[in-house]
Amino acid sequence: MSTSLDQLKATGTFAIAIGKYKPQDATTNPSLILAASKKAEYAKLMDVAIDYAKKQGGDIDTQVERALDRLLVEFGKEILKIIPGKVSTEVDARFSFDTQASVNKALHIIKLYEEEGISKDRVLIKIASTWEGIKAAEILQRDHGINCNLTLMFSLTQAIGAAEANAYLISPFVGRILDWFKAHTKKEYAKEEDPGVASVKSIFNYYKKFGYKTIVMGASFRNTGEITELAGCDYLTISPNLLEELLNSNEAVPKKLDASSATSLNIEKKSYINDESLFRFDFNEDQMAVEKLREGISKFAADAVTLKGILKEKLA
Repeated sequence: MSTSLDQLKATGTFAIAIGKYKPQDATTNPSLILAASKKAEYAKLMDVAIDYAKKQGGDIDTQVERALDRLLVEFGKEILKIIPGKVSTEVDARFSFDTQASVNKALHIIKLYEEEGISKDRVLIKIASTWEGIKAAEILQRDHGINCNLTLMFSLTQAIGAAEANAYLISPFVGRILDWFKAHTKKEYAKEEDPGVASVKSIFNYYKKFGYKTIVMGASFRNTGEITELAGCDYLTISPNLLEELLNSNEAVPKKLDASSATSLNIEKKSYINDESLFRFDFNEDQMAVEKLREGISKFAADAVTLKGILKEKLA
């Protein structure tokens, strides 16, 4: 029998961080960049970013900001040497509640890529799924032809907003949803009742029911059961250790999500595109989503601050 990984491939597309598995696409975030920046093999990327910032000039804080943007692009460049598809590069989480600042930062990141000979078609701008982030994605997609990946997504409300903004891709966080429910209910969940899996299934079915083109990419998995329960999802971003488990397993992986079947489901349609107050109310009613979004933004912002501290020391 073929491996679980091969069976999974037959049901949908997946993307991973990087490794021996020949991913189509790849993603980064401030936490991953921070971890990588501390490794000796990536020192040369840090050096390029520092040299760039020094040549650009400005006060120390301006140089730090320029160095960080360039470092993100340097990591993206390295990833794009390995993969045939797109790399996601994240906008600073501090701008999660500022639409215009998010747009401006995204345009700057794309400009840096283009200066390195990399087309915007190979980059996804990654933005937190706040109301302001969704509106930034709407502007970037519509006015600039820049594809966006809406991240830190924990609810159908956020997903509907993203689809109405014509975001290229969304990243609902399966494992972080499970974490919250385990902490609050003090119980373990079988893969069939995993609340993170259920969230992605509801988003997938909603999108397919109403014909939205936005790609659903399940992310942040805690175990292979969460992955196999989402077989058939558009994309899955899977860590190398879980891919290794799937590669070494022969457990059957039947298709669980099917776009054609979703069209016959009885699902209520909602719209938030011109109704910020309704979006905020419906999102506010989901305690898990509110808490996990806040936590995610704070963690990414804190890691970006730490990374800036490292850059500041090198610039000084």
